[in-house]
This record gives sequence, C-alpha cells and structure tokens, in this order.
Amino acid sequence: MNRECNDNIRRALKAATDLVILADEGEAAMEDDGCGVLYGVVRDCAYKIRSEAEREREAHKARGIWDSSDSDLADS
Repeated sequence: MNRECNDNIRRALKAATDLVILADEGEAAMEDDGCGVLYGVVRDCAYKIRSEAEREREAHKARGIWDSSDSDLADS
C-alpha cells in the first residue's frame, strides 16, 4: 500500500530534516546577527513541520492507512 498522501508526509519529514541541516550549516557560517535570526526561523519552522508530519503519520497508522513495510526514513 503506497498512498500518495503517505509519500507527501515522508517528503515533509525529509524537508524538515533538510531545513535543520541548513540551519546548522548557516549558523556555523553566519557573519552577522541577521543571519542568526534567519536560521533561528528556519529551525523553528523545521521543528513545526516535523511535529505536524509526525502527528499526521501517527494518525495514518492509527487509521491503518500507513504501510510500515515501506522504507520510512522518518522512523529511523
């Protein structure tokens, strides 16, 4: 069972991971406080996206529409 909605949740989780990495790398290379603010916002958004996507994944699991046999980077 590979539902497009589940794929989109996985993509949101991947995007959140990519945003956290961007924030880490951006903070390491920042040259002024404005950059720090930007990367703080990026990190905050990443955490919010991840939280909502994880909540929705759990709802899909509870409804029986999440195929746990699929490769799932979010469970790692």
